[in-house]
Amino acid sequence: MFSLLRRGPGRLIPQLAHQQTSDGSAVLLDVRETPEWNAGHAPGALHLPLSRLAAGASLPAAVQGRPVVTICRSGHRSQQAAKLLAGRGVQATDVTGGMTAWARAGLPVTGPDGNEGVIA
Repeated sequence: MFSLLRRGPGRLIPQLAHQQTSDGSAVLLDVRETPEWNAGHAPGALHLPLSRLAAGASLPAAVQGRPVVTICRSGHRSQQAAKLLAGRGVQATDVTGGMTAWARAGLPVTGPDGNEGVIA
């Protein structure tokens, strides 16, 4: 009998994640905690902390039925979130390197006042 190992959800480099979420083919879901989100996040991203997602929180309405790209600070929590979402039947990937890699790639980060944000 032949068995395939399932690796889990895929991962995207920041530039590809930005492209897919900017053109509307996927939704960017930031799974960091609220203070991290408030310091700076990708424009257009939705926010749902991993702690709430793991506790069974529902996805925001704008995510329902759409592919999701999860992101956190370094890529660890977003990978967990993508696996949780995949377990719920959501098409999910995550961003390798998280917001740190996103900012390093020169992609936009916005703060709470609409000005340039920082990665916390």
